[in-house]
Amino acid sequence: MVNVGIVGSTGRVGSLLIDDLGLDEEAKLSACHVFDELKKPVPEGTVITNDMKTLLEVSDVIIDFSAPVATEALLTEIVENGGTKPLVIATTGFSKHQQNLLLEASKKVPVLYATNMSLGVAVLNKLVSLASKALKEFDCEIVEQHHRYKVDSPSGTALTLAEHAAKARDLDLDAVRISGRDGEIGARTKDEIGVMSLRGGDIVGRHTVGLYNDGEFIELHHTATARNTFSRGAIKAAKWLVNQEAGLYSINDCLGL
Repeated sequence: MVNVGIVGSTGRVGSLLIDDLGLDEEAKLSACHVFDELKKPVPEGTVITNDMKTLLEVSDVIIDFSAPVATEALLTEIVENGGTKPLVIATTGFSKHQQNLLLEASKKVPVLYATNMSLGVAVLNKLVSLASKALKEFDCEIVEQHHRYKVDSPSGTALTLAEHAAKARDLDLDAVRISGRDGEIGARTKDEIGVMSLRGGDIVGRHTVGLYNDGEFIELHHTATARNTFSRGAIKAAKWLVNQEAGLYSINDCLGL
């Protein structure tokens, strides 16, 4: 039985992780890291703590669906204080410093980082790479839709999709990404990759990657209809990660893609 600690246990996906771990036959909840009161009951014996060191001590693996500041504290515990447990991280919106901490932590422990824990999105990334490479003359545009409460934009998933598209075309995403158009901006450039965001209602998550040419176009869609998509994907990743060596992994590695 794999003992799982959660960072972000009071969030939307964190709460679902508590439920899904209660149903899993190979993993169970060992500890929750909290800054405020838990929103739902947890199994008897679960450690409730605001100390990352304690969380790591009582867990075999950590799943993190939190905010950058909490993830930074977790990564710092690994990098500076010798934490040794594998990390499954799904937090997005990192600063450069936090990205560097992630890389440093992966030199010491197994770290699986994914901007989206959905198994379908992992396959979508592969399809985007294939289509973008084969259709280099097509204009690439990405649109992501999320609920009104999402705080970062574009979504981490959309940026990852854009990275796959850019890499397939030997492009630097930072040099070609456009995430807003307004006014007299001129014609679209050849290598431009648009990444646009919509926010509203309770949309769990929808991503569309379009490849457009004169006379034809292709659109690849992924729609998440329930947040359990992400929590169950993360649990699958955690059970896989506990048997890996130190390094930086993706959800694709977990799926053998």
